[in-house]
Amino acid sequence: MTAHQLKQSFQKIFKTTEVPQTFFAPGRINLIGEHTDYNGGNVFPASISFGTYALGRKRSDQKLRFYSMNFPQAGIIECDLSNLDYNEAHDWANYPKGMLLYLQKAGYEFPHGADILFHGNIPNGAGLSSSASIEMATGVLLEGLFDLEIDRIRMIQLGQKVENEYIGVNSGIMDQFAIGMGKKDHAILLNCQTLDYEYAPLGLKDHVIQIINTNKQRTLAGSKYNERREQCDRALIDLQAKLSINSLGDLTKEEFDQHKHLIKDETNQKRAKHAVYENVRTLEALEKLREDDLEAFGKLMNESHLSLKQDYEVTGMELDTIIQAAWDQEGVLGARMTGAGFGGCAIAIVEKDKVEDFKKNVNAFYHKAVGYDATFYTATIGDGAKETTEGVVK
Repeated sequence: MTAHQLKQSFQKIFKTTEVPQTFFAPGRINLIGEHTDYNGGNVFPASISFGTYALGRKRSDQKLRFYSMNFPQAGIIECDLSNLDYNEAHDWANYPKGMLLYLQKAGYEFPHGADILFHGNIPNGAGLSSSASIEMATGVLLEGLFDLEIDRIRMIQLGQKVENEYIGVNSGIMDQFAIGMGKKDHAILLNCQTLDYEYAPLGLKDHVIQIINTNKQRTLAGSKYNERREQCDRALIDLQAKLSINSLGDLTKEEFDQHKHLIKDETNQKRAKHAVYENVRTLEALEKLREDDLEAFGKLMNESHLSLKQDYEVTGMELDTIIQAAWDQEGVLGARMTGAGFGGCAIAIVEKDKVEDFKKNVNAFYHKAVGYDATFYTATIGDGAKETTEGVVK
């Protein structure tokens, strides 16, 4: 579908001849540093070419009308600027409603309502952060439609607040940050405690990042995500009995190994080990990319997946099958799950001329093991959320 066709759809659905403004917010992959964000550690995400388009126009009244081309059966979902409370019946539209509400509460004024159409090409439930993409697409759309100047970090923080308080998913800030601050051909090393960040050039050269969707749906709010967070919180409390630390991200591997006996519960100890070791891997990863050592970066990805499998236990049969198949292929520098886990996606760094064999062989192995196919996407690393005039919608 082209951008022109999207605009035509907007005009038809909302029965207008007015040409809407178009905005885009990417999805994200996390190259390394999984389940570290809410543990005060570093993450290493990048924004990708798949994402969410938001087309909008101001209305003359107080009405808000939302339509998603991904959920056409839901039709137009309507509400009023004076009532932006969470409504279960509004389903996906609670994400843009939450952004509107929290921007209002932060002092930004919306004198009129709006008609907004969304179209996303992020696979649903794949773990590439479609919800944060909708939040940030809404944020930049509102900024553009109403001529506001919203500090980008503030917008990112409000997006996380929507996720945590309005939707009820206890997630960290990484998704909104990667989507809001993404930069073409760069990854971001982000300290989730301080929000200090730096861009790292991603010199892929003869390689590509292959995203592999297991096609096992995962719903974050209903998963064991919140349980993992609680386990890490309990481990931190145990460590704080003797150590003056604010988060697991404050520890080196050596410090953790020396004091891990303070964590009373064996399972919580494993969770904390992953958080600490994974955080250290993000710093090593930055170093390796700066040295243009993609091979060493790939090895860190492999170590990350093993830690997520053995210590954090968030992979599952589908992801482990995909990763094992990927590791067995020629031309693969590294592979790991990405996102919260429990299904969703994996990523692999693959030689360009080996991609077709990679997809064929990995899928054959996967289909034999689980009984259905995986889906493969080649990701390019793009910019963060912004107004767009791009002509092609994948």
